[in-house]
Amino acid sequence: MIGWSSLQNLPLEKKVSLLYEHAAFVMAIRYYKHKINLYLLGSDYIEVFVNHKYASIERINLLDPTHSRMKFYSDQIKLPAIN
Repeated sequence: MIGWSSLQNLPLEKKVSLLYEHAAFVMAIRYYKHKINLYLLGSDYIEVFVNHKYASIERINLLDPTHSRMKFYSDQIKLPAIN
């Protein structure tokens, strides 16, 4: 099964390609200068940081369940407990 461990060391372009082929879009939030798209890839939640001013993807990270952004997600959907 494909998950974050399969993506983490790949170049950004390859991460984007694999996410769009294998992940399910969950939701999007606005966070400072970014629109963050949340995807479910296998059992991993992945954040895609899009700078909408430049229409570019700046980074792709595994969701950090301890980050303050979690409030923005939990205001809209219920995410399962992440260990």
